[in-house]
Amino acid sequence: MESLHKNETWILVPLPKGRKAIGNRWVFRVKENQAGEIERFKARLVAKGFLQKYGIDYDETFAPVAKFTSIRILLSLAAKYNLTLHQMDVKTAFLNGLLDEDIYMAQPDGYIDEVHPDYVCKLKRSLYGLKQSPRMWNKTIDDFMLKLGLKKCESDHCIYFKRDGQDMIFQQ
Repeated sequence: MESLHKNETWILVPLPKGRKAIGNRWVFRVKENQAGEIERFKARLVAKGFLQKYGIDYDETFAPVAKFTSIRILLSLAAKYNLTLHQMDVKTAFLNGLLDEDIYMAQPDGYIDEVHPDYVCKLKRSLYGLKQSPRMWNKTIDDFMLKLGLKKCESDHCIYFKRDGQDMIFQQ
């Protein structure tokens, strides 16, 4: 819930006439350490995207994925030239995408606003479970890479590169 508040994922509003709010549910997980002991409990709020209506709640959903051959080429280049590889994960990646559509969602169980219990969440950002979340995340990371000065590979739109003299950066 901390990430949702920090990202200002939604605002509470009355449900507009003629619109339906999609539901949501909590997905719980127990994270264990290497010894199998409970490290912490995790909860993720997931929108019931299967209730979304095409043309109202979403339009485009396609998000590209890196081609397997592109990944193999990058790994081959790294092996041949003894390059250092780095890996990273963007926490709560899908929560970073800004939405193009107006999507209304019921308030999550356990977090009903006391002042406005009849209001719904108007989503400002993507949420796990929405049909367009992968696309919106891709748009967000694409904009970020291009602002950093990286160029998109013409044959694989999930591979970015930047040349700086003798140095070259590849990002997937």
